[in-house]
Amino acid sequence: MNTARWVLALLCVVMVPPAIVHWLVVHPFARFWRRVGPPRSYVLLVAIYATVAAVMVALSGPILAVEYGTNWLLIGLAAVIYVVSATIEVRCRRLLSARMLLGGPELDPAAGRDRLLTEGIYGRMRHPRYVAALLGLVAVALFCNYLGLYVLVALTVPALYAVALLEERELLDRFGDEYREYLERVPRFIPKKPQAA
Repeated sequence: MNTARWVLALLCVVMVPPAIVHWLVVHPFARFWRRVGPPRSYVLLVAIYATVAAVMVALSGPILAVEYGTNWLLIGLAAVIYVVSATIEVRCRRLLSARMLLGGPELDPAAGRDRLLTEGIYGRMRHPRYVAALLGLVAVALFCNYLGLYVLVALTVPALYAVALLEERELLDRFGDEYREYLERVPRFIPKKPQAA
């Protein structure tokens, strides 16, 4: 169990910060990436991702230096939170194409042909994937029980908030009044109650 917790903790330390940096680089500069075009954009973004991941590997020793051992109560809580996270992610994936998952609308010069996604879970909250990601990270932190992961969760909250704001600005630029109306109607993170039929 200790090895599984350590491996999962290491994967989070190496994968989560580069993913956040990726979106912090993509959303505010979407016009630039569209001019560069998808092939070159993906090469540059993978290089940025790999560089941040390499830095995180180098820092993983100190980050994972303090661990609190296996705690079955926390593991049980982690399982419940992970199920919620996975449920949200599955609902998102039903509506997202592979192109959307890979950031195609942000990188493709033909992004204007995309439609604004407002149905399903996106009709109840604007950023369900960020909510799912954060809940998943909380679940992993509780399962692994490392101080460094708890710090990573605390740092991820404002980072994902910033990513959401940058994404909203980019979507306003792309969809205009249609997105402005969506902003007023659908909450950012806390799901809206479904309407009674």
